[in-house]
Amino acid sequence: MTAEKQQSSEISLKDQQYVWHPYSSLTNPIPAYEVVSAEGVYMKLADGSQLIDGMSSWWCAIHGYNHPALNTVAKDQIDRMSHVMFGGITHSPAVNLCEKLVEITPEGLNKVFLSDSGSVSVEVAIKMAFQYWISQGQSEKNKLLSLKGGYHGDTFAAMSVCDPTNGMHHIFDQVLPQHHFAPKPQIGFDQKWDKSDIAAFKLLLETHHHTIAAVILEPIVQGAGGMNFYSPEYLKQVRNLCSEHNVLLIADEIATGFGRTGKLFACEWAGISPDIMCLGKSLTGGYMTLAATLCTDKVSHGICDGEAGCFMHGPTFMGNPLACAVANASIDILLSNNWSANIKRIESVLSHQIEPFKHLTNVAKTRVLGAIGVIEMKQPVELADIQRKFVEQGIWVRPFGKLVYVMPPFIISDDELEELMMGVYRVLSHE
Repeated sequence: MTAEKQQSSEISLKDQQYVWHPYSSLTNPIPAYEVVSAEGVYMKLADGSQLIDGMSSWWCAIHGYNHPALNTVAKDQIDRMSHVMFGGITHSPAVNLCEKLVEITPEGLNKVFLSDSGSVSVEVAIKMAFQYWISQGQSEKNKLLSLKGGYHGDTFAAMSVCDPTNGMHHIFDQVLPQHHFAPKPQIGFDQKWDKSDIAAFKLLLETHHHTIAAVILEPIVQGAGGMNFYSPEYLKQVRNLCSEHNVLLIADEIATGFGRTGKLFACEWAGISPDIMCLGKSLTGGYMTLAATLCTDKVSHGICDGEAGCFMHGPTFMGNPLACAVANASIDILLSNNWSANIKRIESVLSHQIEPFKHLTNVAKTRVLGAIGVIEMKQPVELADIQRKFVEQGIWVRPFGKLVYVMPPFIISDDELEELMMGVYRVLSHE
C-alpha cells in the first residue's frame, strides 16, 4: 500500500470513529467518500477518481470549485482581516453586499440583516415577524402559516414550519411550536390555474389571520421537502391574501435564489415582493457559510419603533468580512455572465436528457425547471447502495427518499451535463 493510500485509509477509519455526518447514523454508517481537491465541476477522490458534481455541494457552488476570481478575492481579504465583530463596527465588504442585495432583490426589500447560515436566516425572519407584531401591540399574532411539503432548515423555529407529517423533522412534533399548515400546491408550474388549489390556504388565513404573524413558504420550488414545482399564480394569490388579511409574507429563497429557477429570484415568476426574504446557500458561491434576511421599511421601522428599540438578534460572526467579500465577487460573476441565457441552456439540456427516464418502469414522473432536474421514483432508493453506483459512474448525485435530482454548477458544459445524466440513467435503469 502506498503512503497516500495508507493515509486515505486512516482518514476513512478516523472519519467513522469520530465524525458525525449530516442525517447519518453512527451505528449503521453510510460510507463517506474522501475528497482531496475540487476544480470546476469535478471533485477528486482520494483514490484518484474524479466525479462530476451534480449537486453543487447542496446547491451552493454555482460557479464550480476553485474559481480563480473568488480565490483571489478571498486571499486579498484575508490579508486585510478575516473577521471583526459587527456590533458597533462596519466595513466595506458588508456594506457593499447589503447595497447590492437591495439592488437586485424584489422592490421594497430595503434592509438587510446578515447571519451565518440558511437556517439562521429563517430563524431571523420568524423572529422579525413576531417582534414586529409585538411592537405593534398585537402579541396575539404569534402563529405562522406554512405549506405542507416545505422545508426551511434544521434549527427549532425553522423545523416548526417544515412539513409536519412527512418532513425530516416530524419526530420532534411534541417539542416544536405548533403552527398552521395548508396543503401543498397541486397545480404544477406550467399547468392551467384552478382557484381550487388556493382554497384551503385561503380558508386557513381567513379563519386564523388574527393570530397569524406571517406566512412562510419557498416560492415556486419546494426543495428538500419534495422538489415540488408549483404555479406562479398560487404565489400571486398568497401575496394578495397576506396583504388583504394584514399578515406578513416570508419568502424562503435559500435554495431558489441567484438564478437557480431561471429567474434571479423565484418570486419574480409571480411578479411579487415579500415582506421578508431569506437568502443563503449560493450567496458566496459555495465558498463559506453566509446568509441574509431582507425586509421592508415597514417591518424594520415597526420593529425598531417598539419597546425594545432594536431587533433582538446578533450572531457572533454576523457580517464576516471574508464571507461578505466573496459574496460580492460571486454576485458580480453571476450578473456579468449572461446568467439567464446560461440557465436556459442548462434547462434545455436537462429537458432533453431527462426524456428517456419517463419510460423506465421504476420512475413515477420527471420535471425540470431552470437548472433543476428531478426524477421521482415509485419507491424510495437505498442511499448507500445507489450512492456507490453513482460514484462508480463518475458522478456525484445524492438522492433522498423517492427523489433523484440534480442541481449542477452553472459552469457545467453540455457534454458534462450529458455525461452526468447518462450516468444517472445507467444506474436507475438497473434499479
